[in-house]
Amino acid sequence: MVKIVKRNMKESELDIKEIRKALEWANVGLEDNINYLELESHVRSIYTDKITTENIQKSLIDLALKLTSVEQPEWRILAARLVLMDLYKKASHTRGYGETLGYDDYVTFVKDAVKKGLYDPKILELYSLQELSIAQTFINPEYDKIYDYAGMSMLIHRYLVQERRDTFELPQEMFLTIALFIASTEKVNRLDIAKEIYEQIAGKKISLATPILINLRRPDGNLSSCFVLAMNDSLDSIFYSINAIAQISKNGGGVGINLSRVRASGGEIRNTPNASGGVIPWIRIINDTAVAVNQLGKRAGAVTVALDIWHMDILDFLELQTENGDQRKKAYDLFPQVVIPDLFMKRAKEGADWTLFDPNEIRLKYGVEFAELIDKDFEDFYNQIEKETLLILRKTVHAKDILKQILKTQIETGMPYLFFKDTANRTNPNQHDGVIGSGNLCQESFSNFRPSKIHAPTLNGEKISQEVDSGLIHTCNLVSLNLSILLDKDELAKSCAFAVRILDNTIELTKTPIQESELHNEVYRTIGVGTMGLADWLAINKLSYSSNPITLESVNELFEHIAYNTIKTSVELAKIRGKYPRFDGSEWSKGIILGKNSSWFSENSKMAADWIALIQDMKSYGIRNSQLLAIAPNTSSALVQGCSSSVLPIFNKFFMDKNSKGAVPICPPYIQEAFWFYKENKNIPQTEVVEVIATIQKWIDQGISFELLYNLNSGIKAIDIYNTVISAWEKGCKTLYYTRTIQKNSNIMNDKEECISCAN
Repeated sequence: MVKIVKRNMKESELDIKEIRKALEWANVGLEDNINYLELESHVRSIYTDKITTENIQKSLIDLALKLTSVEQPEWRILAARLVLMDLYKKASHTRGYGETLGYDDYVTFVKDAVKKGLYDPKILELYSLQELSIAQTFINPEYDKIYDYAGMSMLIHRYLVQERRDTFELPQEMFLTIALFIASTEKVNRLDIAKEIYEQIAGKKISLATPILINLRRPDGNLSSCFVLAMNDSLDSIFYSINAIAQISKNGGGVGINLSRVRASGGEIRNTPNASGGVIPWIRIINDTAVAVNQLGKRAGAVTVALDIWHMDILDFLELQTENGDQRKKAYDLFPQVVIPDLFMKRAKEGADWTLFDPNEIRLKYGVEFAELIDKDFEDFYNQIEKETLLILRKTVHAKDILKQILKTQIETGMPYLFFKDTANRTNPNQHDGVIGSGNLCQESFSNFRPSKIHAPTLNGEKISQEVDSGLIHTCNLVSLNLSILLDKDELAKSCAFAVRILDNTIELTKTPIQESELHNEVYRTIGVGTMGLADWLAINKLSYSSNPITLESVNELFEHIAYNTIKTSVELAKIRGKYPRFDGSEWSKGIILGKNSSWFSENSKMAADWIALIQDMKSYGIRNSQLLAIAPNTSSALVQGCSSSVLPIFNKFFMDKNSKGAVPICPPYIQEAFWFYKENKNIPQTEVVEVIATIQKWIDQGISFELLYNLNSGIKAIDIYNTVISAWEKGCKTLYYTRTIQKNSNIMNDKEECISCAN
C-alpha cells in the first residue's frame, strides 16, 4: 500500500478518491473539451512507496501540461487550477482554516498582513473594519479560475505577497486591497467605486502595471513605471543624474536618460582642447549603476541611454553593444536609443551628407542648446551651422551610411531603439512648455522633460553646498485594456473610463523617488492607457492581422473609440477635480486633440459630432491629464492576462516555452475558434505591421512599443529592412522599439529583456 505524507507531516494511505475529487474541482466548466479521467489514468505512474501530497500535486500538473495541445488547450487551465489549489492549501494551513479552500476571512488576513509589516497600515486608517467587511463580499473566487498555467504561475511568483513562509496572499485578496487603495482618494461612494475597480482588474479587463500590482498595498511604494531625465554638461549634473537613476531603479522604475547635452569626445574643458572623453565614459558608469542598483531585487536596473544623431559621438555610441572593437567602450547592460529628426531621414532618403557636431561648441559659439531644437527651428539652425567654417569639432558623413550602420547593429544586437523626435513633438500637447527629447525604456511613454540646474556656491574657492533649480523628469503611470475580453463597445468604453480614473487616483497615492518626478506628476499628471490582445480581438472578429483595408478600418475605429472615451473621461474629471496646472496655452486649450482640430474630425471621423462636442467641453473645463495614451510591450503581463501582447501579431499559434522549471504551453485564447485568423508575426511582411501600427498611432498621443521582427529565412534583404524603417517614419510611427530576428535555418528569435516596470 502506498503511503502519502500530508502537509502536517502525518502519514496516511493513498486514497484515489481524494485525487479524483481534486481533479473534478479543477475540471469544472472544462468538461466539454477535456476529460480529467484521461489524467487520472496516468496517475499510477507517479506512485512510489511514499510520496508527499505536494509531489502528487506537482506530478498531476506536469501531466496536464504534457497533454496540452492545439486541439485541447484547456489542459493548461486545469493545470493552473491545480497550482491554485496548492496555494489555497498553503494559505489554509498557515491561517488555521483546516480543510477550507479559498477565501474565508479577508478582514482578519488584512489585520495580520499589517501586523507583519507586509501591508501598509494605512489600509486600516482609510477604511473601518465594518467597511472592510462589506468589501469582503466583493470577492469573487471564480475569477481565480480564469487563468492558464503560465498566467497563474507568474501571478503567484511575481505579484502576490509571499515574503514570509507563514503568509500566503491569495489573488483576490491582492486585487481587492489594490482596488480599495485606488478608491481611497474618491470623495463619495468609495466602496461602490472600489467594487467597480475590483471587477475591472480581477476580471482581467484592465491590467495594472507591475509597480502598481507589487507596491500598492506595501508601505511607501512607488507606483510609476516610466521615468525620463536629461543630463546637463557639468560634473555636478552628471553625478546628480546618476544618483537619480540609482534612486529610480531602487524603487523599481525603468529609466530613460538623454545625454545629448554632454560635450563630445575631443571637446575642450576650461579652454583646454581635446580634454573631453565624450559621452561613452559616462555611459559606462551608468551601465555599472544599473547593474549595482537593481529593480526591487527582481533584476538589474533597466536604463535606456539616448543620443541625438547629430552628436559627434554617435558612431562610437552605435558600437556600445557590438562584440568587436575596444571593450573599454562597451556597455552591454544598457539599451541604446538614437534620437532622429526629420531632416536626417530626408537626407538618408536623398543620399545626402550629414554633419556631426559637439553640443558644447555650439553652446559656446551660438548660445544655443542644440538638443532643445525641433522641427523647422532645428532644420534652419542646422543648415546654418553646417555652412559655418569656424567650428572645430565637426565631421561629415553620408546619412545613408549612418542609417545602414544603425540597421546592421539592430540585426546584430536588437538595438538601438529609434526615436523620431519631430514626429513625437508634432503631437506634443505641451509645446508651449518644453520639448520631448527622447523616449522611455520601452519607447511608449514620453513628455516634456529637462535637466535640473545645479549650482555650487563657493567660499574662498571651496564648494560649500549644492543648490538645485528643479528640472522635470518625465513620469508616467500605466495600465492596459485587455481587448481579448473587451469585445463589446459599451464594456470597452466603461473600462476606458475606469482606466483613466485608476491612473489619476494613483498619482495622488504614489511617492516617486525624485523631486523632479513629483513636480512632473503635479504639473502634467501624465498617464498611459494602453492595450493588449489586439491579435485576439482581430481573430475573434474573423479578421487577420494585415494591411487589408477592412482590417485597417476596423483597427482605426477601435482605437478612435478608445481615444475618445479616455479623453472624454479626463475632461469629465477636470470638471470635478480641476484641469492639469499647465493646461493654459496647451494644444488642448486651443481645441486641438492628438494634433487634430474640429475641421479634421468633421472631414475624417464617423464620430465627428461627439468629438466636436468634446472639444467645446474641453475648452470650457480643461482636461485632467496632459497625456493619456501609451501602448506598452506588456509581453510578460499578457501571459498573466492570457492574451496576445500589446498590439502586435502573435509569434506562434502554439509553442512550449522552456525554462528552468520545465516546459510551459503558450497559445492565444481563441486558438480553437479562430485558428486560421491568427497570423504569425514571423510570416508577415513587416511593412504590413507598420501599416497597422501607423493606423493605431493616429489615436495615441504618446508612443507604441513597436517591435520589428525579421525572419531571415524568408528571403528578406537589406533593402527590405531599410524600406521598413523608412516606411515607419513616413507613416507617422514615433518610435521603433526592439528589433528581433529569426536567424537563418532556425525558428528561434533573439531574446530580449523587458523592463519589469513597463510590464502592465
